[in-house]
Amino acid sequence: MNRRDLLLGLGATLAVPASAQTPARSAAQLIAAARRQVGVTLHYDPAYTSLSFPMGDVPRAKGVCTDVIVRAYRDAFTLDLQALVNADMRAAFPSYPKIWGLRGPDRSIDHRRVPNLRTWLARKGASLPVPRDPGHWRPGDIFTSVIDGRLPHIGLVSDRRGPRGWLVVHNIGAGAREEDALHDHPITGRYRWGIA
Repeated sequence: MNRRDLLLGLGATLAVPASAQTPARSAAQLIAAARRQVGVTLHYDPAYTSLSFPMGDVPRAKGVCTDVIVRAYRDAFTLDLQALVNADMRAAFPSYPKIWGLRGPDRSIDHRRVPNLRTWLARKGASLPVPRDPGHWRPGDIFTSVIDGRLPHIGLVSDRRGPRGWLVVHNIGAGAREEDALHDHPITGRYRWGIA
């Protein structure tokens, strides 16, 4: 497929609600794609890297928490959050956080920042209430939290449970891991996007 066809396909994807595109998308597929990163992404590396576009990525041996989400959607459903976030930021840049002093979108980093993903997910209608009962999370939910009161974090709720509840797949500093850590830090958001 050439770049023009890919972008035309992306345009069609943007125009159709996720639920109407391919109803066969399942949480199990998304979780399996995230889980396949465990043992592959071994390091946490937030360094800025100039990426190709679309479908750009840093080497899989490294990454940040957002890369777990970006890679899971790419691997499970060929949905490119790099391109999707970039398109929305070009259309509605004032709606996005101004934390980094940018004057416009940067397709190499915007999708790799938790506040931008939170904004994008909310703008796509994916926000859900954070459940009071930890058992009410669903596999495939995306959670955001804040570490030490200042560092935003994101991960994916697994379909496996631990002693404290649902496990999560995330990269919190030592590479992609699946662990019992959903409530280790204050939860700031819950989202469900692109899955049945």
